[in-house]
Amino acid sequence: MKTAAYSSPKTPWARFFLLLSLVAIIFSAYRVYQHATAFTVGLDYFSPEFQQYWMRLLYIQLPVLALAGAGIVGWLLVTRDRNLDKLEPAEELRRYFVLLSQILLFACIAYLTASPFTEADAAWHQVTVRDTDFTPTHIVLFYFAIPMFIMSGVAAFVYARTRLPQFADRVSLPFALLVAGPIMIMPNLGLNEWGHTFFYAEELFAAPIHWGFVLLGWSAFAAGGLLVQLLTRIVELTRLVSEDSAEPQKVLAAG
Repeated sequence: MKTAAYSSPKTPWARFFLLLSLVAIIFSAYRVYQHATAFTVGLDYFSPEFQQYWMRLLYIQLPVLALAGAGIVGWLLVTRDRNLDKLEPAEELRRYFVLLSQILLFACIAYLTASPFTEADAAWHQVTVRDTDFTPTHIVLFYFAIPMFIMSGVAAFVYARTRLPQFADRVSLPFALLVAGPIMIMPNLGLNEWGHTFFYAEELFAAPIHWGFVLLGWSAFAAGGLLVQLLTRIVELTRLVSEDSAEPQKVLAAG
């Protein structure tokens, strides 16, 4: 019989699915709101209705996201493990499971950002006239979905840096590239909107002003290197935990 000290680490999948459900509800609510109001009160930035239904949403979500991101990162830094050299294999393995759940949530938010909302933005520009940088699709994509995407990646990165020896001692280049991709796409968003507003009206997907968005796609290739780093250490920890759990049984058998 295994002792409590060597019990198998618990997986965080219940919390993961709870957070994933919350993310799905929030993103679905935004999509329903877009469908209900984008073409009725979202076509003219200068109308009072646009200010009421869309700019008010922008002014609410930006500080909420900023406070949430700062709070999560701040909490991770304040509660960091300062004795990583004494970390038991079972506890380290549990933390890897937590990190994997965070990366999976990051990937799910990436899909929601890139598929329904980015495609909706592209379709919007194909059928409506661009007037300002603030449109119903931009307010959701640029100022909610992408910040959520960035926030989930940064939270996972900081968690690894403050909880796992493998990432605390040095910066993981694949992990850094994976998280930097969504962040580095933001300057290109500014360039894109500036260009479309002043000198480049064409909305073709292959237009040169869109080429910078390829950086986001290229950064995803770093996930392969990160996966190798994670699985290599998880295999080592699984072996150590198995050996530790078997040791008490050997002692009992010998006695």
